Amino acid sequence: MAQRIATEYVKASLQLTAEEMAGFVRFFDELHVRQQVRVLENGNHEMVLEDDAGREEVRFIFERQQERYVTVVSCRLLNPKLTNAMRKAVSAFHGDAIVNRIYPTYTMVYHYEQGAVRKIVEQTAGGSRVVFEYKDTIGQLEARFNRMEIEREIGAVQHAINELLDMRNQCSDREQIAGIDERLRRFTKQLFVLEA
Repeated sequence: MAQRIATEYVKASLQLTAEEMAGFVRFFDELHVRQQVRVLENGNHEMVLEDDAGREEVRFIFERQQERYVTVVSCRLLNPKLTNAMRKAVSAFHGDAIVNRIYPTYTMVYHYEQGAVRKIVEQTAGGSRVVFEYKDTIGQLEARFNRMEIEREIGAVQHAINELLDMRNQCSDREQIAGIDERLRRFTKQLFVLEA
């Protein structure tokens, strides 16, 4: 198996509540990653993760936005411990990220959404190919079923409208016509909502 040269976080973003922010700090403590945390005057937080030798670091600037701390970070990592900690953090704290895992002859590009890998693309000198792509099969089936259910309901409403129109054409009593017209108005409104 090829030896990884580096891991590059092209763009990683996290949005944390105050409670999650405290958990984020504890998370790296539990992984025994050296860190420095500073609270800035405006309520923002600066967090620096370092490898054991102090040669490599990841710097987060968390900006306070309403009730959340938001950060976007880009970095290139060589240290396996720091690389592994970042991967676990993106996953545990439901981050979005584009991550290049760089090998001597190819690069694997991982796309994270809400902490889960949604797509993996292998890039080589000869081009790129999708290795994995998440498909929400159950969600797609549910959506298709719901669309079919609405289509059936539209058909039933159209059938009821046609029957009422036939009745109206055959009726001569004004009171009955008024009742039919009221029912037609309700069905027409329902049809409009369903087709929207």
